[in-house]
Amino acid sequence: MFERFSRGYYLGRLYVEPRDGDPGMCHRQHEQVTERLYDRDVPPVMKLGRTHFAVEGAEGVPADTLTVPPGLLEEEGVTNPPTLTEVFLAKDDRAAQLLTLAESPAV
Repeated sequence: MFERFSRGYYLGRLYVEPRDGDPGMCHRQHEQVTERLYDRDVPPVMKLGRTHFAVEGAEGVPADTLTVPPGLLEEEGVTNPPTLTEVFLAKDDRAAQLLTLAESPAV
């Protein structure tokens, strides 16, 4: 599903579609990504366009699909969902760094 892309990311192609709530992916695939690609206790972090976000495993999400809030699709120019789209998965050390930055107050 994902292949090495750079020091900080894996590259994958997933169907991206709108869904209210937090970003999610197939529960089984979420577990596989976490077990195979992550050594730390951090959730997978994906990048769609310019936006990073943590992804949860969600029941009812089809395999090879990433669900995101409808507003994010508009911001990132994803039209006619579900659309097969290149997405980046942050490697575990990069994901931990991104999550720490997201929790830090703005300076």
